Amino acid sequence: MKKFFLPALVAVLTLASCNNENIAANTVESMKTPQMENFDKAFKSLGDPQNRPTEEEKNRNTSELSDRRKALLVPASKELILSSGVTEAELTRKTGGDMSQIIVWATQIYMQKSDDIRKNLKSEK
Repeated sequence: MKKFFLPALVAVLTLASCNNENIAANTVESMKTPQMENFDKAFKSLGDPQNRPTEEEKNRNTSELSDRRKALLVPASKELILSSGVTEAELTRKTGGDMSQIIVWATQIYMQKSDDIRKNLKSEK
């Protein structure tokens, strides 16, 4: 009986531990705003076959995204920035419409919001 009980107890504790981690991870995902989810989807869409770098883009030997691929991220980036309370005029003034600056700013907002969600989850525990 003891030979069965100890491994069973370890298995139950391991499953409970993994289950708690999954609950926390799912909570982070569930707490994302629709704008954050759209930003995620936009970045994931870069991996779609039609959105991958072309041979010409690969041959440029640069780590920067091509304008074609940046254009895929800009709408979701603008949406995320505007959802943070920034006005369209302020967005235009600060970025001058530069796609790279818009994407970088949106990424900073996304990271900040993600950190805030994690902090809120930790404080709830």
